[in-house]
Amino acid sequence: MAVPSLSLKSRLRLEALEARRAYARSLGAPLRQALEAKLAEIVLPHLAGARIVAGYHPMRDEISPDKILEALNDRQISALPWFADRDARMMFRTTPARQAGPWGLMQPSSDADAVAPDLVLVPLVLADRAGTRIGHGQGHYDRALGHLRESGPVFAVGIAWEPQIADEPLPADLWDVPLDAIATPAEWIVCRPSQAGGNRPASA
Repeated sequence: MAVPSLSLKSRLRLEALEARRAYARSLGAPLRQALEAKLAEIVLPHLAGARIVAGYHPMRDEISPDKILEALNDRQISALPWFADRDARMMFRTTPARQAGPWGLMQPSSDADAVAPDLVLVPLVLADRAGTRIGHGQGHYDRALGHLRESGPVFAVGIAWEPQIADEPLPADLWDVPLDAIATPAEWIVCRPSQAGGNRPASA
């Protein structure tokens, strides 16, 4: 039986996962912490108008948004993804992360407040400068962002190491939700003009 060839998107995902793994593991702890602090410096000025900011609990090779969430002001609420089980749609509940979720990552407890973020920090495997994002292929963020945007504007910011940004356009499926901006420790990339209305970050 012939083995189906991988799609271009699947090949790019596999190559980018390996590149992300190699890059992250090449960083010593002090340099990694310095890069994540620089990421926070770049992102925080763009969060001034956000009321509820959702981050994520990073996998081993992902850049961490923890320093961003820790630096939110007293009027802002931080949230993290939450899953009831592996078949459930991703929701967001207020921090901190207290229990292991069905995907093996830490998440808030089931009695934490469920919230609808107006700004979501989105992990990625690879992204281009137009906001096309390749994730792990499960579609969790595409479905969650689509659901949130049924009730109003939600600003999606991809968070990545610098080598995860592709200069050439990436393939996109019809259901892929584009990012509004991308942040690395080196730059803030505007992918789409902000739409009028809603509780958009004032400086995004």
